[in-house]
Amino acid sequence: MAAVRRCAEIIQQVGAIHPDGFANLRFAALANVPPGVPFFPAAYHAPSDIAFALATEAADLTVTAVSGASSLAEARQALIESITQHAARLADCSRALAAQSGVAFGGLDFTPASFPSEEQSFATAMQRLGLPAVGLHGSLAAAAFLIDTLDRAVYPRAGFNGLFLPVLEDYTLALSAAQGVLSVKDLLLYSAVCGTGLDTIPLPGDTTVDQLYAVLLDLAALAQRLDKPLAARLMPVPGRQAGDPTGFDFAFFANSRVMALDSQPLNGLLSGQETFYLHRRGNPG
Repeated sequence: MAAVRRCAEIIQQVGAIHPDGFANLRFAALANVPPGVPFFPAAYHAPSDIAFALATEAADLTVTAVSGASSLAEARQALIESITQHAARLADCSRALAAQSGVAFGGLDFTPASFPSEEQSFATAMQRLGLPAVGLHGSLAAAAFLIDTLDRAVYPRAGFNGLFLPVLEDYTLALSAAQGVLSVKDLLLYSAVCGTGLDTIPLPGDTTVDQLYAVLLDLAALAQRLDKPLAARLMPVPGRQAGDPTGFDFAFFANSRVMALDSQPLNGLLSGQETFYLHRRGNPG
């Protein structure tokens, strides 16, 4: 609990570095994230095991597979084949580089990271399955279907290999957030079906450490209970309130609106400095 609170304090402090809160792009609070994840800013390595791994920006593969399919089974097979083919080429190049450099190849992270255009948006792929908008009921099922498909592809793995829903880096997701359809609680819920956490979420500038602490505590509990890596990049925007438009001048962001945070300070036992442990579900030992 002390570590979670310290992360909340850092997020609030870093948010004030730039007038638009942009500095928190470079800080992630990690929960159950092992070394070897290639996605910035969660990447680090164990000193005794220096290696390299590749992170892919491959949300467009999911969009293409879903858009050309006449059934879920066809979409699933198309995506498995596409990922497997791309992964094989990347792995071959990486193994050759490892042999030349003497630095071990750790694997591939095919988490379908987005670029802020409609055709390179994982949320677009979710909606082309038949979802009216990400944030409505059916979203969890769409996310689970696509990530279960990713699980079936065969390739050397490193890192998350999960579901990226970065609000400011995904065109369609930013639109859902701006329309008020998507909430922070929704994003945390989707992390339960193999997400990667809460990413690039614009929050009110007056968000307190106590409010951030409560969100991060939920994220950490989910990561421990499900034994999965989750991370949070929360971005309080100075001077902005929930519903205000964001104004980032950054090629890798799709502007949206500041999202409301349904969080209040915790009290009593949950507000202390203890360390408590959660066993993985199904493993009481």
